[in-house]
Order: sequence, then structure tokens, then C-alpha cells
Amino acid sequence: MNVLPQCPIDEYFVLNLGPQHPATHGVLRIKLVMDGEYVFEAEPVLGYIHRMHEKMAENRTWPQFFPNTGRMDYLHALAYNHGYACVVERAASIEVPERAEYIRVITAELNRISSHLLWFGAFVLDLGGFSPLLYAFDDREHILDLLESVTGSRLTYCYFRFGGVANDIDDDFITGTRAFIKRMRRRLVKYHDLVTKNIIIMKRLKNIGFVPAEMCRKYGATGPVARGAGIDYDVRRHEPYSVYDRFTFDVPVYPEADSMARYMVRMDEIEQSLRIIEQALDQLPGGPVMAPKVPKNIKPPKGDYYHAVETARGLLGMRAVSDGSTTPWRLKLRTPCFANLLVFGEASRGMLLPDALAMLGSLDLVIPDIDR
Repeated sequence: MNVLPQCPIDEYFVLNLGPQHPATHGVLRIKLVMDGEYVFEAEPVLGYIHRMHEKMAENRTWPQFFPNTGRMDYLHALAYNHGYACVVERAASIEVPERAEYIRVITAELNRISSHLLWFGAFVLDLGGFSPLLYAFDDREHILDLLESVTGSRLTYCYFRFGGVANDIDDDFITGTRAFIKRMRRRLVKYHDLVTKNIIIMKRLKNIGFVPAEMCRKYGATGPVARGAGIDYDVRRHEPYSVYDRFTFDVPVYPEADSMARYMVRMDEIEQSLRIIEQALDQLPGGPVMAPKVPKNIKPPKGDYYHAVETARGLLGMRAVSDGSTTPWRLKLRTPCFANLLVFGEASRGMLLPDALAMLGSLDLVIPDIDR
């Protein structure tokens, strides 16, 4: 529990963290009420980040909204592709070929690793370490090259389709992915030697920024934030979708609930994603990558449909309400960063400002992800 010194009310002062500040990585503004160097109160101000994705869904056909999904979380766009594809396929009773399901998993897990790598580099940079950023971006470029070869993009992907994927993967992609798996495993050892075992990192992260399981449940925090608090929940394992139930992988869980625990969850998840990709490549079946006879004008039957996927930042829930037309009547997005951000206000109270910034970085917030 953080102990906050008491001071006269007129000695508190307001500090704006963002919306244009390196510590917030985007347009997030946090209004800090400070007692000297201690955080007395932290209030996230979300008015700068509204993108109206839900409203735009009501003015587009079901396929036309697909590009929006890659812009809600530009670091793990393929997971958002996956969630949207799954909910509409469930609504319209579209069967996805097996090969397409495996390709979806392979590309989404590569995208997850690239997301964690960017977080790793930026997080350590926030703490004053520059070199790890260069290592992380070096490895991430290999993933972007692979994904660009099949998706045509390097960031805001729109690769999935209702009933499959836009393009098949070829032998060059498979060979390159296997080579990357070997490379990344060697590099993970270096990352732990360079950063994880670094005494400065340990002092900055261990026993700092407690977000216990009770707080995660209170605010609905998911993903590495919850698993770093000892909550053993991952949608891919506990509510399997696509072909995730065919793979053997662990769900990293750390009970310490501090910034170091959240760091370790993500570093371990890189290895688990490599395991999933390797198994998917070994089991990759032949066949088509698109379902036959998917209608151009998709009109899901009237109804209320929901599907959840596991993104790099936690649970993404997509609720689609159809009135039987070619346009969604309502699309409700349950994005993970909104809930994950809300823990900051309570958890940061009484923390020194540098420690609060370290905890903020450990939450791995992607700001457009907080859209409504």
C-alpha cells in the first residue's frame, strides 16, 4: 500500500501528463494532482482519443468496416481482424477452411510478438535504456517483412476476410518464419541477459506498481495486467476459438502483481507464441484459404452476436447486432486498454512520479484501443 504524506491543501499542484508527452506515447492525457513528488490523484482524460469506430460501423457494410479493425490497435491489428471476422462468421454461419484457420493463428501470433517487442523497447526507453529499443526493432523488422509479404502492409493490417484470408502463404513465408523462430529464441536469451537481469531494471520494477487481482476484477483488467496479478485466464486457452485448442502452450502467470510481473508475462508470452507458430507450421493442412460462395452482400440474420479473442493487451469482445441488412445495426467494442488504463488512477496514488511512469509503461496501453 502506498503511503501518501499529508500536506496543506494549497500546496497540491496539478501536472498535465500528456496529451503530447513522451511518457504517454500518444494523445492520452492524465491529470495528476501532486503532493511534491508524490501522486495524490491521477485522472485519465479520454476526450482526445475518440475515433467513433462504433458509429462508423453503422454507416458501412459489414465488409467495408474491416479496415477500421486494423486501426483500433495498430500494434496487434490482426487480432482485431480475427475478432471481427469471427463474430460476423458466427452471425452469418460462414465456415472457414482449416488452412485459413491455421494461417490466421500463425499471422496473429507473429503480430502478437511484434507488439510485445515494440512494447519492450519503448518500455525500457521510458526507464532510461536506449539500446534495447534498437534490438527490439531489429527483430520486429523481420516480422514486418514476413507479414508484408502476405498482407501487403506493415502496420494496420486488413488481411482476414469473412470465410478465410485474402492470400495464401507460400514456401518463402514458411521458411522465413521458421528461421525467425530460431533467431528469436536466441535473442530472447540476450534480452534477459541485457535487461531482465539488469539490477537497474529490477530496482525500478520489483515491488513497484501493485495491481492486485482484486483491483483487476474491480476494473475489468485483462491480458498481461491480470495474469501479472495471478489471474490464470487467457481466451485462447479458456474459451478456445479458431484452432487454438489444437496446440500445446502455457499461459504465463505471475502472482507478484508488480511491474516486474507484468514485464515477465509479456516476455514469456513471446516464447509461447513461438511455440504456437511452430506447431501450426508443422500441422499446416492443404486446401483453400477462402470458403466457397461467401456472398458479396452479407446479411446476417436478425440477432445479437458476440465473440471474444485474446489480443496482446487482453480480451477484445465484439458484440454485433444485426437487423438483417447489409449494415450493422450496432457494433459494440469491448477493448482491453480502456479497463487496463482505469487501474492507474487507484494504483498510482501515493507513488513517486518516476515509479508511476514505470507502472504506466507496464500496462502497455495503445491509445486508439480505448475508442468508443
